[in-house]
Amino acid sequence: MTIVINIVVSVAVIIVLQLLGMFIFSLMTPFKDLEELKKGNTAVGLALGGKFLATAIVLGVAAYTNTSIWFMMLWFVVGYVILVAAYWIFELVTPGLKISEHLQKGNVAVGILLCCVFIGTSFAISSLII
Repeated sequence: MTIVINIVVSVAVIIVLQLLGMFIFSLMTPFKDLEELKKGNTAVGLALGGKFLATAIVLGVAAYTNTSIWFMMLWFVVGYVILVAAYWIFELVTPGLKISEHLQKGNVAVGILLCCVFIGTSFAISSLII
């Protein structure tokens, strides 16, 4: 019975952290991600999908490598802060490219690149968590 309770609590914490992570990412863009998705904006869909997958990778590795929910949450926060920093660093090193404007205009190339930045960063972060 204890194992079942631990699994239910762990899954609940993982879902809450994933949703919280996506909410924080949505605050980083000047437009509403869901509105852009409703319009069929592929670039925003790619960027948002990359954020979701990157967050899930960090969260999954944090869950897999920690026996304590508290340590899992701690490592997720560390990894998530690095993901957010990666976005802002990417914005800084591409001064001629305002990422949010290009995403909102539907620039698929920027969406793909940002998706890859998030996923690549999450894999690199995951090696720190182990």
